[in-house]
Amino acid sequence: MNQRSNNNRDTLRREGTHRSRRSSYDEVPAQRRVAERGFNPDGASRVVIGIVLFLLCFVVGRLVYLQVFRADWLADKARERTNVIPIAARRGTIYDRNGNVLAMSVDCKTVYANPKEVQDAQATADVLARVLGGTSRDYHDALSQDTTFVYLSKLVDNSVAEELQEQLSANGCTGVHFLPDVKRVYPYGEVGAQVIGMINAEGHGLTGLEYYYDEMLSGSDGSRLMEAGADGTPIAGGAYEETPAKDGTGIVISLDVDVQRAAETAVARGVRAGRADAGSAVVTDPDNGEILAICSTPFFNPDDLANATNESLSLKPVVHSYELGSVYKVLTVAIGIEQGIVHAGTTYYVPGSVMVGDDEVHDDDMRKESMYMDVREIMRRSSNTGAVMVGEAIGEQCLYDGFASFGIGTITGVDYPGEAGGLVPQLEDWTGATLGATSFGQGFAVPPIQLVSAVGAVANGGTLLTPHLLVAREDHQSISWPERGKPISQATCDELNDILRTVAEEGTATAARVPGYELVGKTGTGEVADEEHGGYRDDVYNSSYIGYLPVGEQRVLAYLGLYGTEYLASYCACPAWAEMMEEALHKLGIPPTLEVTAKDYELNDYSYYYKTFDFDAPQDDKKKDKEQAEAQNGEDAQDSQGSAGDAHDAYSAYDDYEEEY
Repeated sequence: MNQRSNNNRDTLRREGTHRSRRSSYDEVPAQRRVAERGFNPDGASRVVIGIVLFLLCFVVGRLVYLQVFRADWLADKARERTNVIPIAARRGTIYDRNGNVLAMSVDCKTVYANPKEVQDAQATADVLARVLGGTSRDYHDALSQDTTFVYLSKLVDNSVAEELQEQLSANGCTGVHFLPDVKRVYPYGEVGAQVIGMINAEGHGLTGLEYYYDEMLSGSDGSRLMEAGADGTPIAGGAYEETPAKDGTGIVISLDVDVQRAAETAVARGVRAGRADAGSAVVTDPDNGEILAICSTPFFNPDDLANATNESLSLKPVVHSYELGSVYKVLTVAIGIEQGIVHAGTTYYVPGSVMVGDDEVHDDDMRKESMYMDVREIMRRSSNTGAVMVGEAIGEQCLYDGFASFGIGTITGVDYPGEAGGLVPQLEDWTGATLGATSFGQGFAVPPIQLVSAVGAVANGGTLLTPHLLVAREDHQSISWPERGKPISQATCDELNDILRTVAEEGTATAARVPGYELVGKTGTGEVADEEHGGYRDDVYNSSYIGYLPVGEQRVLAYLGLYGTEYLASYCACPAWAEMMEEALHKLGIPPTLEVTAKDYELNDYSYYYKTFDFDAPQDDKKKDKEQAEAQNGEDAQDSQGSAGDAHDAYSAYDDYEEEY
């Protein structure tokens, strides 16, 4: 009984406890209830959770699929909705040595339109034609296309673009937009144009220094990422994202624009007076190799590229090779003096002609008798037969090595594209004629820049330098140009300068005199190879003169050549060189060192023809005059007075030209 009662009380106590828990459920903290009961979702909750997890996995998997396996496809789709319009970088400016701007990039505009925004195509076309030029029909056709982007005009001056914008606004024309752009301008026109070069439509160098230093000048183009329509065409006036361009680096070159202009003028006049096929000139500072001027005919105007030719874009002193003749006697004598084989007073019994291989070589004065000449007289007369004798005394190996030490047959390293190495036979290819021909500058062809570099070593005391144009960069990076050897000593240079002074004052170069200045130099009249028939052409020459100031704080060396002329160097190359040098010395501010006398302005046998040439006369008339002059061979020539001494007799074949002109 008692046992049953106790059991009942226990049962009631447990039930009471359960009732108490149920009745106080809301009073128990939620965390405790969950902890007591555990997580036990019902069936519906399980379904929802499963769906969420499935969708999450699907999205993640899809992203992985698209970004890893379909990345290229996505990029293509993105590109279909955008279009990249390049923004040209401002190309580096090119300055001459005095800070004059030779080439620069200026801001401009590119004009484009969204034809779908154009409300009145005809009115808009009329405004475009009136401001930009061209015909309304051209613009109307563009504005009527079924597209969202069309170019109307590129590289439009800012002033013109502003006027166009005003006119369009005033006439209520819509749909025309403007994109910032850059274009290249050349303030000095054709002066130095061959050196500077030009750029292509993409804004990269095509010729000259624009090409040679393109990477430095170009910088990095920017871009405008524009929204595109369904067909991929940019939507003009739509949203865009722009990456700015990085401008290029400017450079300073060694040209002096005034000296350059003087060189171009003198060469053009020399070509005309000498009836030459072409001409070229180089002016340098022989102490450092800087090129102050360099040019060749014909010239070209960078603002008129439609009329530019391959020949006008070619800088002949660097890229063309010529047989220049007697100017190379300077090197022959220099080698002989340096080796101790000859000196200024070494005397030879020089015949009127000698056999060089199978060819008979004679002097220009056509003398037949033999005569004694020392090396100074051989150079004064520019005797070919005498030079052959000097060459034979030097010998093949020594002469070959000597020319090589002066860089003949090897590129100079000048910073201009397309430098030619020349055509110089290797020693093992020399024939019985090579030694004699090389001695007076025939039988090999090299670009004039090699001659300028070699004679520059004579002018500066014996160091062969690298001729160059670049002297500074706007980013201040250092620039150095290597020395290329020392082929001769200062003593050899001094003796050779004295010999060349005789040539300039008393020999074949008297027409190269510049009043008030002590100059030295050497003429050269090279025969021109006949490429069609072999051998050499009759009465056609490459006539040249190279000379320099041998003393002074600032020295200048200059070369001028006329190619395919009928005249010896003394008659045309020398007086044209004198015109160029006189102007160059004046522009460079180099004062005269000698007293100027009336003798300096006298005409002599060499200068008479050039100095009395009528440059204003029509070219065809002068050709007719020349033919008439040639027909008067029987007339006595006028004997003009001067300091040429016996040069009148030496060049009597040209007296008929002197009388006529």
